[in-house]
Amino acid sequence: MRTTPVKFLVIRFSSIGDIVLTTPVVRCLKQQIPGAEIHFCTKRSFQSLIESNPNIDRGIYLDDSLNDLIRQLQTERYDYIIDLHNNLRTLLIKLRLAVPSRSFDKLNWEKWLYVRFKVNTMPALHIVDRYLKTTESLGIINDDKGLDYFIPYKDIVEPEWLPETHRRGFVAYAIGGQHQTKKLPVARMIELCRKINYPLVLLGGKEDTQAGEEIRQALGDNLIYNACGKYNLNQSASILQQSALVFSHDTGLMHIAAAFRKKIYALWGSTTPQLGMYPYKTNFVSLENKLLPCRPCSKIGYAQCPLGHFKCMNELPFDFDLKELKRGTGPSTRRTGPER
Repeated sequence: MRTTPVKFLVIRFSSIGDIVLTTPVVRCLKQQIPGAEIHFCTKRSFQSLIESNPNIDRGIYLDDSLNDLIRQLQTERYDYIIDLHNNLRTLLIKLRLAVPSRSFDKLNWEKWLYVRFKVNTMPALHIVDRYLKTTESLGIINDDKGLDYFIPYKDIVEPEWLPETHRRGFVAYAIGGQHQTKKLPVARMIELCRKINYPLVLLGGKEDTQAGEEIRQALGDNLIYNACGKYNLNQSASILQQSALVFSHDTGLMHIAAAFRKKIYALWGSTTPQLGMYPYKTNFVSLENKLLPCRPCSKIGYAQCPLGHFKCMNELPFDFDLKELKRGTGPSTRRTGPER
């Protein structure tokens, strides 16, 4: 007869960054509980994020029907559910499976106070550490190894795939973002790239291709390689891994870069680091307009500035000096450890 739980269902349906931020939980469960079997439930569209993770024994995916998913989960006879999403769908899963569960505290009240009235009662705790609190009763402790991201061999980007101008070193700039108020306007992206003045690979989805093309046309092929829409997520991660350092909006690629211990220059608009989703366990610099009383205006972002001025990005100061990227003295593109 088993006396300790060994089969876990970890749930996080979306999105890219949030799923990457769960990796310390599955690693600590797998490595600290003898014989633990870890199943991870997410949306089918995020399968590539977990299928190469050696700490996950099985991925189970939500397609169209929650009832079909629940029936599949009921056949697995889990010992524990670790709910890192905590919404109505996960509540229904927990009720139907009727096994012990631990749920992530989303701090919705604290976020509402902070966004609506700018009263910051958010704990000085990263969301990863809040995720890990769901496992404390099981004796799990944070191993302080940071985030994980595993790239399958077939998706490793070879240097020869990049333009010759970018093969001896480049900066990666993740220009995308799920919401417009988390992204610089294109004119300011051009200004930023001009200040960086080092070969740049622009990363993003197909929806970012046009913005990337405008930047390339403004600054030229010697400086800009527009990779937006040309690579899948794992290949984009491979490019991040090979970069000298990373600039990123508050988006999923920022957290993937943190998994590779990259130095990150994080660009903040409508959101703030105080919401608890800044780069984890890596060296980073926050670039944000701290003088605006309207920030944060949202916990996730908007399609446009609610006040119409978008000063958080239009007046974002680029007050940094990239001495490490002076021509001829830049770091190797293969280096993946944190900068000290």
